[in-house]
Amino acid sequence: MISVNDFRTGLTIIVDGQLYRVMDFQHVKPGKGAAFVRSKLRNLRNGNVQEKTFRAGEKVEKAQIDNRKMQYLYAQGDEHVFMDLESYEQTELAAVQIEYELKFLQENMEIHIQSFQGEMLGVELPNTVVLEVAETEPGIKGDTASGGTKPAILETGLSVQVPFFINQGDKLIINTTDSSYVSRAQ
Repeated sequence: MISVNDFRTGLTIIVDGQLYRVMDFQHVKPGKGAAFVRSKLRNLRNGNVQEKTFRAGEKVEKAQIDNRKMQYLYAQGDEHVFMDLESYEQTELAAVQIEYELKFLQENMEIHIQSFQGEMLGVELPNTVVLEVAETEPGIKGDTASGGTKPAILETGLSVQVPFFINQGDKLIINTTDSSYVSRAQ
C-alpha cells in the first residue's frame, strides 16, 4: 500500500480493482476543511482518462508492472506481433490496445511491453523516434527555420506540423508524448 501523498507521475496503482497510471496530481490544502489530492488517472486496460480526488493520507495499492524488452515484427490483420529479445517468444497485441503507439512503431523497432500478472497492457515508447517524411509540400527558397509551419505526413501515417524547410524524404525526430516535431535527424 502507498499513501496518495506519495503520488508521482508515472506511478501505477490499483483503485477499485482497476489498474491506473498517475498522469498528473495536485496536493490541495484549502483554508477550510481537510487537505486532499486531485489526480488525473489513465486506465491501463481501456485507455480512459478520469479525474479522481483522494483524501490526504488515503492508502491505495501500488501495482507492480513488468517491462520486457521486445522487438516489433509486423502487423497481421488487427493483431501486432512482438518478439521477446531473450527467449525469442512471440506475443500478439490487439490494435485497440496500442492505438496511440501505432503512430510511432516501425518494423524491427525495439520497445518495452508492459504486463501486469501475465496480462499484456501495452507498449512503452522511447521519448523520441526517428521517422521519414512521406508527404509534404516542397520547401520554397527563402523559407527559414524561424518561419511558420506546414503539415507533413510521416511514414507511419502520423501527421505533424513541421517548419517550411522540411522536404519529402527528410528524417525527423518526433516527440512521442505529444506527437510534435523536435528536429531533423542527422
